[in-house]
Amino acid sequence: MLEPLLIALGSFIVGALICYLVFRFTSAGLLKKAAEEAEIIKRDKIIEAKERFIALKADHENQVRADEQRKQQREQQLQQREQQLNSRQGDIQRQQNELQHQLQQFDQQQKALEYKEQEVEKMHKQAEHQLETISGLSAEEAKKQLVEALKDEAKTDAMAFINETMDEARLTANKEAKKIVIQTIQRVASETTAENAVSVFHIDNDEVKGRVIGREGRNIRALEAATGVEIVVDDTPEAITVSGYDPIRREIACLALHQLIQDGRIHPARIEEIVAKVTKQVEDEIIETGKRTTIDLGVHGLHPELIRLVGKMKYRSSYGQNLLQHSRETANLCAVMAAELGLNPKKARRAGLLHDIGKVAENEEELPHAELGMKICEKYGEKPDICNAVGAHHDECEMETLIAPIVQACDAISGARPGARREIVESYVKRLNDLEAMAMSFPGVVKTYALQAGRELRVIVGADKISDKDTELLSFDLAKKIQDEMTYPGQVKVTVIRETRAINYAK
Repeated sequence: MLEPLLIALGSFIVGALICYLVFRFTSAGLLKKAAEEAEIIKRDKIIEAKERFIALKADHENQVRADEQRKQQREQQLQQREQQLNSRQGDIQRQQNELQHQLQQFDQQQKALEYKEQEVEKMHKQAEHQLETISGLSAEEAKKQLVEALKDEAKTDAMAFINETMDEARLTANKEAKKIVIQTIQRVASETTAENAVSVFHIDNDEVKGRVIGREGRNIRALEAATGVEIVVDDTPEAITVSGYDPIRREIACLALHQLIQDGRIHPARIEEIVAKVTKQVEDEIIETGKRTTIDLGVHGLHPELIRLVGKMKYRSSYGQNLLQHSRETANLCAVMAAELGLNPKKARRAGLLHDIGKVAENEEELPHAELGMKICEKYGEKPDICNAVGAHHDECEMETLIAPIVQACDAISGARPGARREIVESYVKRLNDLEAMAMSFPGVVKTYALQAGRELRVIVGADKISDKDTELLSFDLAKKIQDEMTYPGQVKVTVIRETRAINYAK
């Protein structure tokens, strides 16, 4: 029993010894390897530290060099500025020296001039004394004779100047007349524009305005886009303003607004539908108006496009006068005048109807309306004498037939007759009252009368208050005041009347 135990114990001791030896050798290898790795890490860290030191040193040296360069540049700039300041200081000093020298020269010249003036004064007195001695006249008498001679010479020169001015005025009369017309247009342009470019659409109550505008303004934007006009919805009670230079578009917008408000359904789709429908109705109405006008006047054989343009005249005004009505009047006047002269009244009526057709032309050519109307008539097959009458009624081209001067004369008659040029009643009455009140503000005026729709003002003055010579001055001053302070079409004739009556009774 003991022997196996000894064998087992010996085996255990041998195994333990073997394990100890193995562990001993293994630990020594690990320690050696760890020491080697630590040495390698130490060398790497030392190398990395040296590299970082070198990099920091290089950065520091670069920074030092950059600072040195900036310092040198700054010193150079300061040196340049110092040189510039020194140069400017030298220039200023030179200018001061030159100015001082010029002042000295000026003082010397002034003293010399004063001395010469004294010498001239002495010589003048001596010459005056010698002249009085030689001529036997005093200075005052000589001055009077000289003034009389100068007056005669001035009168002669003035008459020559007046004659030259009159000749020049005759040469420049056309240019001055155009200036006067342009100034007249400037005075009346605003009223005419407001009257011919704005339509007022009346509504029953202001609640409709919100529906016309729509949510976020979509209805009014759709209506403006569809009609091509500007819709103004403001605080004006029971009114919506339609603004646009095309009267047909304004008419379409007003009719569309009327139908939309009556229908009650106002939204963008409905607006486009109503505008398209109204546009078709207005176009049909234009054609129907043109046909009816040609039938009433007995003008046959017109091209359909000319008939449509005649119908468009209904929606166009010229200086406040409806163009279609003006053309009808001109046509009838032309027929009457041609018949009295033994000419063809039908041709004259036809030319009178078409004479302003260029004002409603759809193409925007930069031509006078007379020439444009002549081109339109030629395009649609009108005869040469009709075309010439249309083109020459404002002397845009030479008159070649006897119908042309008839059309020109009848056009002027229709436009110049009292009441032809439409005017707002309130402004018309106010202008007449202002004319009479302005005349009454002058001293010596007894009564005033505005005649011929404000084209003539007659002023009656007291014979005991104003002389005949003063009447001319009053007429001039009153005309000047009207021209400066009032707005009026054409011209105003001012007539001042002074009457002296002697009354006696035979008993």
